[in-house]
Amino acid sequence: MKPALTLLSAALVASLSPLASTDAFASESAKKALEFSDVFDFKYPKSTALGEKGKFLAFSSTPYRGDAEGLVYNLETNTLISSVERGTKAQLNKNSQWAAFMQVPSLLESETADKKAKDKLKNDLVLVNTATGEQQVFTEVKDYQLSDDGRWLAYRHDVKANKADDEDKSDTEVKKDKKSEIKADKKDKAFNLILVDLKSGEQSTYESVLNYALSHTGSAMLFNSISADGSNNQVNLVTLANRESATLIDEPGVTLSAIDWHPTQNLVAFNAGNYVNDDNRRRNYRTMLFNVQDNQLRDLKSNWQAGKKGKLSWSEDGKRLYFTARPNLEPKAKELKYKDEQSLRDYDTIMAQAKMNMWHHSDAEIKPRAEITWNEENKYRHYQAVYHLDGDKVVQLADAQVPELRLNKEASYLLGYNNQPYLAQITYKGFYSDYYAVDVQTGEKKLIVAEHPHRPSLSPTGQHAIFFDQGVWQLKDLGSNKVKPLSKAINAVFADDQHDYPSPISSYGVAGWYADGSKVLVNSKHDIWAFDVKTGEAKALTSGKSSNKQYRAINLDSDKLGFAANEAIMLSVFDLQNKQTGVAQLNLADNSLSMLRDGDARFDVVKKAKQAQTYLFTKQTYSQFPDYWVAGENLANAQQVTDLNPQLANFKWGQKPELVSYKGYDGEDLQGVLIKPADYVEGKRVPVVIYFYRYMSQRRFDFPKMELNHRPNFPMFTSNGYAVFLPDIRFEIGHPGPSSTKTMINAAQALIDSGVADPDAIGLQGHSWAGYQSAFMVTQTDMFKAVVSGAPVSNMTSAYSGIRLKSGLARQFQYETGQSRIGKTLYDAPELYIENSPVFFADKVNTPIMIMFGNDDGAVPWQEGIQYYLALRRAGKDVIFLEYEGEPHHLKKFPNQVDFSIRMMQYFDHHLKGKPAPAWMTEGIPFAEE
Repeated sequence: MKPALTLLSAALVASLSPLASTDAFASESAKKALEFSDVFDFKYPKSTALGEKGKFLAFSSTPYRGDAEGLVYNLETNTLISSVERGTKAQLNKNSQWAAFMQVPSLLESETADKKAKDKLKNDLVLVNTATGEQQVFTEVKDYQLSDDGRWLAYRHDVKANKADDEDKSDTEVKKDKKSEIKADKKDKAFNLILVDLKSGEQSTYESVLNYALSHTGSAMLFNSISADGSNNQVNLVTLANRESATLIDEPGVTLSAIDWHPTQNLVAFNAGNYVNDDNRRRNYRTMLFNVQDNQLRDLKSNWQAGKKGKLSWSEDGKRLYFTARPNLEPKAKELKYKDEQSLRDYDTIMAQAKMNMWHHSDAEIKPRAEITWNEENKYRHYQAVYHLDGDKVVQLADAQVPELRLNKEASYLLGYNNQPYLAQITYKGFYSDYYAVDVQTGEKKLIVAEHPHRPSLSPTGQHAIFFDQGVWQLKDLGSNKVKPLSKAINAVFADDQHDYPSPISSYGVAGWYADGSKVLVNSKHDIWAFDVKTGEAKALTSGKSSNKQYRAINLDSDKLGFAANEAIMLSVFDLQNKQTGVAQLNLADNSLSMLRDGDARFDVVKKAKQAQTYLFTKQTYSQFPDYWVAGENLANAQQVTDLNPQLANFKWGQKPELVSYKGYDGEDLQGVLIKPADYVEGKRVPVVIYFYRYMSQRRFDFPKMELNHRPNFPMFTSNGYAVFLPDIRFEIGHPGPSSTKTMINAAQALIDSGVADPDAIGLQGHSWAGYQSAFMVTQTDMFKAVVSGAPVSNMTSAYSGIRLKSGLARQFQYETGQSRIGKTLYDAPELYIENSPVFFADKVNTPIMIMFGNDDGAVPWQEGIQYYLALRRAGKDVIFLEYEGEPHHLKKFPNQVDFSIRMMQYFDHHLKGKPAPAWMTEGIPFAEE
């Protein structure tokens, strides 16, 4: 049995008045150092819903550890109008009359319940009237839907229906009934559906309902009910005005898998199948339309049909119904079983019982990957199609040639792609696809580029596309198939200058197109450039190069097709030197640029109301939580809405982050973020914990994540006497270990030279790729006094042909073209794999190291940690290995997160501060099991 760790005592939290500034801290003497239990209480907004007219805001305020609280704000008066105890999954109905929350059991109930008791815990539904703040509670709710007009609520009551009573039937009758049953699929659970008129309070109940949907017009509801034996399955339509139900389909075994109502008409689409085919993979579903006004039910005229996983979705304008379909599957192969004496000796029957997976050299995918793609993509593979309401025409958009589409339901042309020809080379080369432009009206497909590693960008008109190739943007005319370089002659950096991988260089991306397709907006390192597709003329719309700033378009509408020629575009503005992030507005009509938000902070625009010029944005720094602010057009008249963590003002937190400059391995100018401890005295040297990965300096104005996981909680350290340093690291292809080590030594030396770092008290902490780096660095230098290495690769020769179990991918591509940056195969350059592997130099390590792994790691084989531990142990080194049971690449279970965080702090406290080592560090923890 493992001895329990004693948590530090919980700190008292003094409350502040709402909307008090986090800068208005109590006096320094009254502030307390953070303890781990204080981290539990920090709250973040989740499932944020902004009303379409921008009048109301709802979200779940969720602590790292504890019960959530649903909050509803009136943004016109900037007041909190209601709070919902344990409210999660916030929603606002279309007209914002109601805010809805799923009220979950308390954390204490969940944590103290055994498995049987947990199955009995139910969620309630809480509706908040946004006009009055009054709440209505509906108990034991499985799922629900609110009508757009706010009058109707439909929900399924999460109580199992009673089983059929067979007590009065003879055994023969029961067997006969069982034989004739048409059973629903095991996972298809029906519950009673309750329809509530929220205006009058009247309720109607419909028994044993599987699927249901309210119309957007507020006039009808479609649902399907299933009986225990399938004999009374139906598809029904309820007229909401009188709650009368009419049966559309009355057929034993009938079922629905998807329903979607037209956005403005009383027209509903659904997929109807029948359980009489108990093979749910091969069961066909008919995509049907029912017109309520004409009382007309009909099938869509499609050559293919949907399966159970088929999807339906109307375009916002209602002109098109997007649905998925598939060709009929081959019949299931006959299963060979032992049935007689002869079968017991039949080779085919015997071999059919063998449990074997064959890995063949000609397989497109290795077996672990094939298993995952089969279950996630191919087992129920469907292909996108569209039904044009005007013209009554079905067009198959995707097929075996172009199996995948990036669906935008408002677009006339879609980007399609096919990676099937290149599956085998994923193992060593990475991800490639053929890309196509697909005409939504006709289904015609035009090749944009073949076997390409980067996704192209398609014009809204379908006439042009651009793709990035060998450092240059290429423009393709899809009418003539001619390709010409677009950015080659421009004096700007369009290829990512931070790309240090042995793979094709990537770009800075595309900002968008003009809606008429006449211009494409492309990002350079600093600016946004407009390219005329006819003339090739280029114009910089921003002036970031001269000011060392980076401008990027903010996209708050994922369905946006393009920009109007006179549109004002909101931009983020990142200062590459001091790391501030502001917000600007670019007017395309005259190319004028104006700053909307700026200062020593990071500003992020989070949401825009669909039908109003109302914006939500956040402002954050290391010591200021990113609370919600509301603003009008041009982010004017901004007001702070939330103050989710007023307790922050009670704690020692840390000094304002500073930038430290140093040189990379090749002399490149780099920066890191230094956060001195809260009670830092100028000129005093302090212990430093360095946390790193690749680029980190952009985090200077980020509020730190207040949670415990695989990394240090920065304020826990800066509140308790440590400085925290976040350096940028660069790598040399073929020599990632030595180059990152040299860079890190330069960074740490800069801290020492500044007079801040105690040279005898610098620790490293990294995870995954940084776990590898930290594990390697201590084989090359004794500069660091303690290292905590999470999920490190220690032996590149073994990891090269390991498997990423979560994705099923072989790890070879990571070394040949990816993050591990060797750039050659193991057999072409074995010396590079050895040179960069910590395990081969374990005897050189003089630094105490603590390794952490989850033994269910799906990214790095956890045996890599064992290899390094055993090598260090054999060499007589100071090493501890923490193995967390059942954990993936990052710790997910709360007790393990707390356990690791406390042990990491204790480890650094001993090695960097000289505090007495706890017993687990000096004696270990013996294995014992009751």
